[in-house]
Amino acid sequence: MTTETHFQKELEELKDNLLKMAALVEEAIRDSIQSLVGRDSDLAQKTFEFEDRINKMENAIDDMCLKLLALRQPMAIDLRFITSAMKIITDLERMGDQAVNIAERAISLNQEPQLKPYIDIPRMAEITESMVRDVLDAFVHRDSKLARSVCERDDLVDGLNDQVVRELLTYMMSDPKTISRSVHLMIVCRCLERIADHATNIAEDVIFMVDALVIKHHADVKD
Repeated sequence: MTTETHFQKELEELKDNLLKMAALVEEAIRDSIQSLVGRDSDLAQKTFEFEDRINKMENAIDDMCLKLLALRQPMAIDLRFITSAMKIITDLERMGDQAVNIAERAISLNQEPQLKPYIDIPRMAEITESMVRDVLDAFVHRDSKLARSVCERDDLVDGLNDQVVRELLTYMMSDPKTISRSVHLMIVCRCLERIADHATNIAEDVIFMVDALVIKHHADVKD
């Protein structure tokens, strides 16, 4: 096996490990929301088990990236692929943390009567989960167009977050007994909004990897 072939095999292994980590994160997000909507505290407890596995995978993938940079001295798109992977795993780990935060709020909320029908929060979660799923597809297939569509969806999540917060504020002002539950739900929305932000960060990294364009802070500057 030539050095170049071996290097490509290592890159494929890196991609596979990153996707395994992403799958864990996706499952953690999905379970955390379902534990809230379905009032299933056992499922929320299951979400906590993902945290340690996600953290260990982040460390392992980071080590793999550092070794590839040191030993292979990659150039051009391979270099951008590895450096992007290092940033992506950080965002994935933080998504996992947000899923744990949602599960914690779900356990608290499940012990009290449901404040309101969950309509907008599942909608937020649906958009956020689609962003996470699509941005990983964009990474795997090096699809900058799909990555840009992920960035565009971030505004939808922000809009729903603002809408839910306004509604919850009316509950809090009309009945102080709803304050605790309202705050928990606001935090759930904030966690989903942060997950969407992390998905957007990954989308920006994909666009940099594929097109060598920096679009953070609307830069859109050729690197």
